[in-house]
Amino acid sequence: MNTTSTPKILVVGGGIAGNAVALQLLRAGIATTVVERATTPRPGGQAVDLRTASKEAAERMGLLPGIGKLRVHEHGWAYVTEEGKTYARIDVDMFDGEGPAAEIEIARGDLNQVLLDLIAEVNGPLDYRYGDWIEHLTQDATGAEVTFASGRTERYDLVIAADGVHSATRRLVFGPDEQFVTHLGGYMAFFTMPTPADTEDGWLTGCSIPSASFAIRPDRDPATSKAIITLRQDYDPALRRDPAAQQARIREMLGGAGWKAPLILDAMAGSDDFYFDQLARIDVPQLSAGRVTLLGDAGYCGSPLTGMGTAMAIVGAYRRTCSPVKSPPPRAISTARRPATRNSSPRSWTRPRSCPAVASR
Repeated sequence: MNTTSTPKILVVGGGIAGNAVALQLLRAGIATTVVERATTPRPGGQAVDLRTASKEAAERMGLLPGIGKLRVHEHGWAYVTEEGKTYARIDVDMFDGEGPAAEIEIARGDLNQVLLDLIAEVNGPLDYRYGDWIEHLTQDATGAEVTFASGRTERYDLVIAADGVHSATRRLVFGPDEQFVTHLGGYMAFFTMPTPADTEDGWLTGCSIPSASFAIRPDRDPATSKAIITLRQDYDPALRRDPAAQQARIREMLGGAGWKAPLILDAMAGSDDFYFDQLARIDVPQLSAGRVTLLGDAGYCGSPLTGMGTAMAIVGAYRRTCSPVKSPPPRAISTARRPATRNSSPRSWTRPRSCPAVASR
């Protein structure tokens, strides 16, 4: 047991959820260890948007100045036929700004870098380890003892599992994936590609075929764009962590498609930030078990189709680090609701307490 007055906390996962909660813990002077399986921060990824509760949480956490420097200026979405003819548009201002295109759009990798930069500025009691992960965990009433892949064994007052949809920590503590993961009938892929010469500036443009859809999204650098591919595909375990098999399946399902499919497929082979994963929903009825708690996609994920994974991760990190005193919560956050799952009915969030470590407005 930690006998000092300051707890010792382990955060598993160096993505948005993990780095957001680590930032807040460090601002409160709490000794924090972060372990991330990847050897470096993962660049690129899907563009994410911040609105309502997540925008207000990001503002209170001091993220907006950094986001403003790296945001993607997107005008809206356009839909084209395989011949390249535009048949529909959704402007960013439609639906009072609550449509698929939001005012604040930023690539996942860029948002993660904003968090890492702020973590570096805090200069708090941090031990950040890339290329490491949990191999074994036991816990009792006073703490959790963790053995890492690196061979180190350490004890913590709290373990925050923020290691994503395929959370290894969730499997160790809560049970097998089959209890919590529902495949939603597809896969998504993202990677950076050269911007085609006739691309309309600032517009995400997409095309659908019976087996898939594919789109090109603007990037901060006008010379590059983000390719987005969605496959209608039953769950296939052979695709797990096998980029060659994943790209082969994409080529199979997009082969012969029109519009920009040939350019997208050509760029995919040489991409250095290719990402591919199943569309899955995560439902965990109880987010805590003893000294271990789940945060972000590890505990609650509506799938990339919702566009809300990052938003829920930021709001969750903000709420998990709230103090019992001082100012009231943001109005948008105090009126937000926890997403419903198949195992739990919607319920009002309890009133979040203030976060004195958060940057002042």
